[in-house]
Amino acid sequence: MTWSLAPVNSMGLSWVLLFIAPTLMLAPDPSIASSPVTCGSVLKLLNPRHSVRLHSHDVRYGSGSGQQSVTGVTSVDDGNSYWRIRGKMDTVCERGTAIRCGQVIRITHVNTGRNLHSHHFTSPLSGNQEVSAFGDGGEGDYLDDWTVLCNEDYWERDSEVRFRHTATDVYLSVTGEQYGRPINGQREVNGMVSSSQNNYWKAMEGIFMKPSDTQRTDFNHSEL
Repeated sequence: MTWSLAPVNSMGLSWVLLFIAPTLMLAPDPSIASSPVTCGSVLKLLNPRHSVRLHSHDVRYGSGSGQQSVTGVTSVDDGNSYWRIRGKMDTVCERGTAIRCGQVIRITHVNTGRNLHSHHFTSPLSGNQEVSAFGDGGEGDYLDDWTVLCNEDYWERDSEVRFRHTATDVYLSVTGEQYGRPINGQREVNGMVSSSQNNYWKAMEGIFMKPSDTQRTDFNHSEL
C-alpha cells in the first residue's frame, strides 16, 4: 500500500505513523491535489465560509444531549482537529478505497475515538440541530452515518463537499456563533435543514492513503 503525507505539524499525528506502510510521499505532488479522499485517511476539515476547522475535545455540552461537543476552531495547529474517514456503521471500508460522491461514511475523532454524530436535540447557540461526538473506540450507532455530497464521481481533495446526516437529513454546518468560557472563541458546529455556503467543507492537513492502482485507473477514466 502507498500513502501520501500532506503537510502537518508535529503534534497530534505521531502515533498514526506507527501504522503507515513503508512507502510515503510528501505533498506537494502534482497528482495529490486532484486525488480522491480515501478510507483510512486522517485529516482536518475546513469550513471555508468561516475559516474554521472541525474540532472536538473531551468537553461535554451543558445542555441538550450532554455528549462530547463538536466545534470549529481558527487554529491550524490544534491536534484535536484530526478526524479519520471510515465506512458506514457495520461495514468495513478498506484502507485506500476512494470515497465516492453519495457514499455513506463515518468521521471519527482521532484523539477521543468518538464519531461525528447528530440527533434531534437543539444546538445551544443557533437553535439548529445539535452535532456531537458519540461512541466508544470508534463504535457508536446509526446516527454516526453521514452522506458525502459532491459533484464528481469521487470526493476530491481539492474540492468543497457537503456532509448530510443520513438519518435526519441536516447538513453539517457552521453559522458563526461563538462560545464563551471554557471554550472561548470556538464556533458552534450544527446541523442545518437547508443547503447554503455554511455547509461546505474541504480536506486540509493530514495523512492520506493513495488509492490502489485499480481504483486510480477508475478515477482517471471518470475524468475523461
